[in-house]
Parts: sequence; C-alpha cells; structure tokens
Amino acid sequence: MEIRNYQYQDEQSWVRCRVLSFLDTPYYDDVHREKEKYDHPSIELVAVENKEVIGLIDIEFDTDDEKICSIESQKGGMIWHLAVHPDYQNRGVGQKLMEEADELAGKAGLDYLEAWTRDQGNSASWFERNDYTLEDEYYHLYLTDEDMSHNVEPEDDTLIPMYMFAHYTGDNIEQFEDIDRKYKCMCYIKTL
Repeated sequence: MEIRNYQYQDEQSWVRCRVLSFLDTPYYDDVHREKEKYDHPSIELVAVENKEVIGLIDIEFDTDDEKICSIESQKGGMIWHLAVHPDYQNRGVGQKLMEEADELAGKAGLDYLEAWTRDQGNSASWFERNDYTLEDEYYHLYLTDEDMSHNVEPEDDTLIPMYMFAHYTGDNIEQFEDIDRKYKCMCYIKTL
C-alpha cells in the first residue's frame, strides 16, 4: 500500500472508494459523482494498492479570511472525507492515512483537526480511539412525506414535498420518536 497525494487521475477510483465505504453507514445516500474541489488550502491523501484507491482523507484548512472549523481563536482543519474501501477495512489503512495527515497538518501550522460524524456505525468510536474529543452534537432528521404531512404546506400546490433533511438543535428529540431515520451528529476535535 502506498499513501500519497491525490492526483486528478484518481478521481473515478476515489469516488468508488468513498461510495462503497459509505454503503453500510448512516451516510449511505451521501453520493457524489465527482470529488469535491476546495477553495482553501487542503490535505488530500489517498491510499493506493494495485493502482486503485482503497482509502482517502481530505482536510480543508481555515484561512485568515474565512473559518471553516469551530474554534474562532485557532487555525483548524476540517476533515471532509475519511473513508476506507470495505474490502480493506480493519487493516490499519485509515490509521495510516490519519497519521500522515496529522503530520502534514502540523507542518501546515494547524492547531487542531475537526470531524463530524453520526452516532451509528464505527466512526465515532474510531475518532475516540484516535485522541479526538467530543465537542458538540445535534440531530440529523430525514422526514418522509408522511412525517411532513402535518407540518409542511407550501403555498404552491404544484410543489409536493416528498422528503426533507433537517437539523434539530433542540432538547426535545423525543418529539421525533416516530421518525425512522434520525442520527445524532457529533463533532470531534483533536489538538495537534
């Protein structure tokens, strides 16, 4: 396995790796057909084996002009993507990507890294095992047309909502107990 900087020729393999790694997670429908491009400096690494991307990490940096991360007084890096192809999980690929990214982030002058994940699956415990601390949380709610039928009524009767994604930052999550798809979204931070 080789860990190196992402190259534009990696895009199709990168997309496949990300999609497949998300299939058995709460992010299964977060599908993109292209790799994101960042407006700010970034670390974009891939783990490659047999000319295929088997793991990836993308971190975009705060700049003096624009904050991406939560801590106003420090310079952070937002982990937008960290994924390992299912056929290569539990083999240390993510760990090696993170170690290389940590080193590069320190050299770039970042004070901390920030990552957001959901409470179901292995990612929260993985971040905790890797010295990340839980700093914030709220809920992601996915509402079906039945969930919305009493609450969402657009003025234009030709617009018929069938599905909605929402953030819930309140303290009464119990009111949404009948919604099948809801996740706690958690912010983890690691000081470099």
